[in-house]
Amino acid sequence: MGQDNQTGFENKNDPIKEKLLKWLPESGEYQTPVNGFFLFRKNECECPENCFYEPAVGVIIQGQKHSYIGSREYRYGEGYCLVNGIDLPAKNTILDATPDNPFLGMGIRLDKSLTTQLAAEIPPPPKTGNEPDCGLSLTRTDPDILDAFARLLDLLEKPEQIPVMAPMILREIHYRLLIGPQGSFLRTVNTFGTQGNQVAQAISWLRNNYKEPVQVDELAKKVNMATSTFHRHFKQLTSLSPLQFQKRLRLYEAQRLMLVENEYAANACMAVGYESPTQFNREYKRLFGEPPSRNINKVRELRM
Repeated sequence: MGQDNQTGFENKNDPIKEKLLKWLPESGEYQTPVNGFFLFRKNECECPENCFYEPAVGVIIQGQKHSYIGSREYRYGEGYCLVNGIDLPAKNTILDATPDNPFLGMGIRLDKSLTTQLAAEIPPPPKTGNEPDCGLSLTRTDPDILDAFARLLDLLEKPEQIPVMAPMILREIHYRLLIGPQGSFLRTVNTFGTQGNQVAQAISWLRNNYKEPVQVDELAKKVNMATSTFHRHFKQLTSLSPLQFQKRLRLYEAQRLMLVENEYAANACMAVGYESPTQFNREYKRLFGEPPSRNINKVRELRM
């Protein structure tokens, strides 16, 4: 980021911190009255959290975060913008957060229809050679994007203006992403007929049908791709093979069922599509480092 951009970020960042602390007196995620716009705060360093990122853009206002997204590792924090154009499995750890110096950020869930519409209307920016080759982009936050987020945040104090102003600001953020360094891969996964969009369709099918047995060649046929081409592009976008992706879906959901809904391991195993408890235990331990019951007990202790 150039010196002018860095100065612009710093000038906008401090007032945003104050407003976020006002709206987020406690640790957690706040879904605002603006559709798709959310705020988040973490007061302490917790054990790693597993989740699936939906297509979204997030800007970090304060603090540091360590993430494994797919099989790629990222460490980022204040001043960075994370954009994911597809659903991706993630393991996140907040670093160095305290109640007096919490982790703070904002995000919006990307509107696929709006992204597709704008991508058809806007000429693609010139290629720079630095475009991401996967379904995710991590860059310094552009001051214009930060400014748009700041205006969304200001709208929370003027709720009567939200119905008119919020859609325009959300459209602006989508536009600025498409003309920025993230634009290339966002176009790829949101333009009908591209291989990226075909993979995105397959990912949507997997998310909705993760309990079902999957044959990669059958999944490739569903999105009209040759099996070898499908496998290559799927791994390029997600850093995982289709079967690895499905396995993450199943195991993350199994962990959630045991942790949040107090399901026994045997019940969680069957609920997410495993037929063999032995296979479930083996794959769970490979991903989380310990058998299901021991892992759940450990996570609960760390969260107390």
